[in-house]
Amino acid sequence: MEETLLLNVEGVRKTILHGGTGELPQFLSGSRVTFHFRTLKCDDERTVIDDSKLAGRPMHIVIGNMFKLEVWEILLTSMRIGEVAEFWCSAIHTGIYPLLSRSLRQIAEGKDPTESYVHTCGLANMFAYHTLGYEDLDELQKEPQPLIFITELLKVEAPSDYKRETWSLNNDEKMQVVPILHGDGNRLFKLGRYEEAAAKYQEAIICLKNLQTKEKDLGKSSWLQLEKMVNTLVLNYCQCLLKQDEFYEVLEHTSDIIRHHPVRKWPWGGRKRDSGNFFQGFPPPPPPPAGRVPSSRPLQPG
Repeated sequence: MEETLLLNVEGVRKTILHGGTGELPQFLSGSRVTFHFRTLKCDDERTVIDDSKLAGRPMHIVIGNMFKLEVWEILLTSMRIGEVAEFWCSAIHTGIYPLLSRSLRQIAEGKDPTESYVHTCGLANMFAYHTLGYEDLDELQKEPQPLIFITELLKVEAPSDYKRETWSLNNDEKMQVVPILHGDGNRLFKLGRYEEAAAKYQEAIICLKNLQTKEKDLGKSSWLQLEKMVNTLVLNYCQCLLKQDEFYEVLEHTSDIIRHHPVRKWPWGGRKRDSGNFFQGFPPPPPPPAGRVPSSRPLQPG
């Protein structure tokens, strides 16, 4: 039996399609919520935009972690385990949905939606080319409109009941985990496990880039300190790529650094280590790959 409810939130209506079990879960800050969702347009055909069941995997969000689509946290925290509910949300809550949908689709296609952070900002790419890469999402981006979300709450895990991934960490936790990832990358590099080392460096880069984009009040000096850390990690990441003969990608990343920092000298042989509180406790970078000294000439397999 359907039951329509008005949540105490402007522009949101809830209809329970299937009742859940037990009491309302404890949605503590840091809890991980697992659910299925279907997104529909509010047209006569109720056009389906996204469906997590068709994608083959449920969705996860972490409570209190500034999720892209903030209204989803409001919707989910009104549900019981096993409950299926339909939420109508006005356009004031759905404007960011096209960006979220783009990331989810890239994951379903086996792409890494965060990969662009290593070279440039994904939002910058979007504004540069005026497209999200999907025609229906471009339409939603140009004309925000009310959407319907049908959600099924599967489980709620307390912060201590699961291993948290870096994307789910708050700003302080991200800052603390960066030197750990850096050190892990260095150890893996020395063991010759270059692909795994690159993944660690990349994860650390994403954390720092995320901090740079989220910290609106970040002072210029603090932003530059983060940028120095990013550049150090990008160079280590490039050493891993060199070991895997990814010469053109290395050229792209190093050229990007030189463009943004024309005064600094970045060849490994002449690079001076920065000092400052941000680098205290930072593991030293792995030694440069033998015979791989950056130059102005295109890199060739050797």
